[in-house]
Order: sequence, then C-alpha cells, then structure tokens
Amino acid sequence: MKRLEGKVALISGGAKGQGAEEVSLFASEGAQVIFGDVLDQLGSEVEKEVTESGGNVRYVHLDVTNDSDWEKAIEFAESEYGKLDILVNNAGIALPQDYLEVSSEDWDRTMEINSKGVFLGTRYVIPAMQRAGGGSIVNISSIAGIVGRPLSSPAYAASKGAVRVLTKSTAGRFASDNIRCNSVHPGPINTDMIRSVTHSTDPESRVGSIPLGRIGQSIDVAYGVLYLASDESSFVTGIELVIDGGVTGVRE
Repeated sequence: MKRLEGKVALISGGAKGQGAEEVSLFASEGAQVIFGDVLDQLGSEVEKEVTESGGNVRYVHLDVTNDSDWEKAIEFAESEYGKLDILVNNAGIALPQDYLEVSSEDWDRTMEINSKGVFLGTRYVIPAMQRAGGGSIVNISSIAGIVGRPLSSPAYAASKGAVRVLTKSTAGRFASDNIRCNSVHPGPINTDMIRSVTHSTDPESRVGSIPLGRIGQSIDVAYGVLYLASDESSFVTGIELVIDGGVTGVRE
C-alpha cells in the first residue's frame, strides 16, 4: 500500500524546487494533491508533468499572504475530494542581504510570506481538519530557525524561528482534535534559494562544512515531509525534524 493512499494534501509553494519535489513524491505515494503558488505558469507545468506520470494533482493560484486565496484553496479541496488531511506550509523566500542592508520593507515582506503565510494556512485548514477527524500540518522552517547562521538574513532567520515556535503552539492547542503539527528544518540543500542567499552558483562549495560530505537534495527533505504527513508518524507532534547532513548536530 502506498504511504499516502486515500489522503488529500494541500502544499503551498509547489511550483518549483522543494515544493515541486513534495508534490511529485506525495502523488507517487497515492495522495490527491492540491498545490498552490503565485508562479502560475510553472505551476501549470508541474501539474501537467505529474499528471502525465500518473499522479492526481491540481494546481491553484495561492498567495500565502492572502486570506481569500487560502479560503478558496481549502474550499476547492473539500468540494473536489470531500476532505483535507494534510497541509504542507512550504512557501517561503530568502533575500540575499547582509544584516545592515535589510530594509523595513524587506523585513516585512519576509515575515509576511514566511511567518504570516504559515499562520494563515494553519488558521484556515484547522476547521477542515476538524471536519475530517484529524490531520497533519508540516511547516517548513530551517536550521536558521534553530541556530545562528552567519550567511542567513536576519529577517529569514527570525521568520523561520517564528515558524518553529508557532508549530509547537499549534501542536499543543489542537492535539485533542487529532491534528498533529511538526516542523522540518533543512540545512544546505541544492536549490535556487541557497544560491541566492550565499551569492554562489556552486552549492557544492559548502560541502566541507557538512559532516556527511555532500550537499542535500530536495528529495532528502521531501522524504522527511512525507514521513510527518503520513500515518507512520501518528504519535509524533510538536517536533523539529532537522535534515542537514549533520551541520547542527555534529561538532569537531
């Protein structure tokens, strides 16, 4: 049996990178997937590609800072599939700026997408999960939300720290509804985001700082998200799943 057979999932930021990997993996594991983004053309391309591979996926426009977009996405999931079991709050941005260069506008934009977006998704999905008899919320944070990272924007780090603690608050508040909430904390992963944040076109240059000796791939994170979304983690809530090749856990 596939690991998400019979599950309905909503994934934000699914048009490229990490989110697109999650969409593809969830579909291959039997989930009916609704995924959203503001990159409509890319989203449509991912929908077509995964559908042609046999997956059941639907793309919707979703600006995670917009209440109405969240309401429409969740209403679509329930009207199309009758329920919603899983939410992956994946959408996020990282602006490549030094500490003293971050403007008030940049700070607000980062917080709006990375923190408020997670809150809004959670806020609007909870009633749907209560109607379904439970569910799993997986919030994508970062190791920058756990430890100080010299290359991280302060806005990015603060926003991801907020996601970490919001996750725990949600887990405690809604455990009695059989709703679990966990956070995932990727380290150096080979995506466009790491290239922009580190001002480097070669993420492999960071391998020396990773105990496992390689840069992470999106699929490494996606499998962790899959575990937390599935019933395999039915006794797991309020945790931080760190996927970083040992960066934060191993010291010489």
